[in-house]
Amino acid sequence: MDLGSFLVQLLNSIQYGLLLFLIASGLTLVFGIMGVINLAHGSFYMIGAYLAWSLTAKIGSFWLALPVGIVLTVALGMLMEWLFIQKLYARDHLYQVLLTYGLILAFEELRAIIWGNDVHGVTVPAPFTGSIPLTETLSYPVYRLWISAVVVVLAIAMYFLIQRTRLGMMIRAGAANREMVQLLGINIRMVYRFVFAFGVALAAFAGMISAPVSSVFPGMGGQVLIVSFVVVVIGGIGSVKGALVAAILIGLVDTFGKVTTLEIAGFNVLPELSGMATYLLMAGVLLWRPEGIFGKRL
Repeated sequence: MDLGSFLVQLLNSIQYGLLLFLIASGLTLVFGIMGVINLAHGSFYMIGAYLAWSLTAKIGSFWLALPVGIVLTVALGMLMEWLFIQKLYARDHLYQVLLTYGLILAFEELRAIIWGNDVHGVTVPAPFTGSIPLTETLSYPVYRLWISAVVVVLAIAMYFLIQRTRLGMMIRAGAANREMVQLLGINIRMVYRFVFAFGVALAAFAGMISAPVSSVFPGMGGQVLIVSFVVVVIGGIGSVKGALVAAILIGLVDTFGKVTTLEIAGFNVLPELSGMATYLLMAGVLLWRPEGIFGKRL
């Protein structure tokens, strides 16, 4: 692999890892703070992608579709928390798994009714249709660089929201001791509702910005859900920093595993094993630190 190809794959792995982080951060916040296992998290990623496609077609502008889609998904998240999720806080995790799995089935049926079962594509928005030359023969799409930059900005914003604001203090306190927070006069239900809606919006926004670089198709939420759980497990439940590190590691392992050559008996085996490498990475981390890289020891 020459230097140009290496740079392209490195940028691809970072962009993929950052997109995974954006999805998994909402999942780890909901799980770590609210104690809710949300199997429907991948469905919100799918909804975001379909909203990007349909709103862009109706409004005529991807940039106008983004804020409209965010508002709609925040409202959806609050509605879901009010109707279903708030009933699970005092329940066993089995109830959470069953209910959120039911939501997956419901969202898939609604997706088929509203948008159908066809595969769709979203045009890369202007002015990010060009590429930046890396070598004389290789270039890198500007839009992918924009995705990486946006996720980095959001990661910094999340850090300051959780660690440096009064709302973040209430969120962290509610995760540590919900009863004490309620005794102090804080409406912990509203805090949890905000956290869940925020997690939904993060997943949906990831789906919206990834739509121009990937197809919009039925079942796309299930693919990212599994990898997102792997990110949460490797990084540590409830750790946004851990989700970032784990997502970048998975991006590197997955991307370079698909393009690296390793011949055994005349067959190049690494591309076939690249999917397995992600789970081998998870197994190795769990053997080293069962609570995850940045998880709290029990």
